[in-house]
Amino acid sequence: GGRGGGRRLRTAFSAEQLSTLESSFQRQQYLGAAERRRLAGRMGLSEVQIKTWFQNRRMKLKRQL
Repeated sequence: GGRGGGRRLRTAFSAEQLSTLESSFQRQQYLGAAERRRLAGRMGLSEVQIKTWFQNRRMKLKRQL
């Protein structure tokens, strides 16, 4: 897999990463910058990827309501 690059392509998160993101989301739907940075470092993702995932996840939640 090519890392980096300016193209915005959907990141394929691993199941492990998704469950980490989900459990974080259950705790707090809005991540602060520090929390996001910590999560990004721990998961080996970029902060932008995490921010985007949380945005998408909140949208999904809204649609379900």
